[in-house]
Amino acid sequence: MPGGNMRANGRPANNSWEAVQSKTFTKWVNARLGEHSLGPLDDICTDFSDGTALIQLLEIIGDASLGRFNRSPRMRIQKVENVNLALDFIRGRKINLTNIGAEDIVDANRKLILGMIWIIILRFTIEDISEEGLSAMDGLLLWCQRKTAPYDDVRVRDFS
Repeated sequence: MPGGNMRANGRPANNSWEAVQSKTFTKWVNARLGEHSLGPLDDICTDFSDGTALIQLLEIIGDASLGRFNRSPRMRIQKVENVNLALDFIRGRKINLTNIGAEDIVDANRKLILGMIWIIILRFTIEDISEEGLSAMDGLLLWCQRKTAPYDDVRVRDFS
């Protein structure tokens, strides 16, 4: 129902943004994994919960091996160990993951996983973008504005 479930600020009251981000980020992850004949994942929030797909993704985009990990974890502790390996790799790259622990990933905490994936995308891919001498974020914003310019009802001003 248009306008029926809106907050005072005009944004949807439900968590539809989470579904959109989850779908978008899952496609991004699948594109990276697919380059190495891995995947596809259905939903990063649940498919990352054992750590294996997250480790594989980081090995691909980080161009480094994370070492040995449990490829078929069955017990929670094995899953937590895998995810800790991935988080340690991210933190070792001087990437700050505030308030994200292995248990959050194992428990499929959607908001924290989406935040982590955004940070991964930002640090491993967007920072390499240089558009007309602009910073990575400004370059990405400019790119988004150009790609959406043909659409009358789309105005990209920022990423909030």
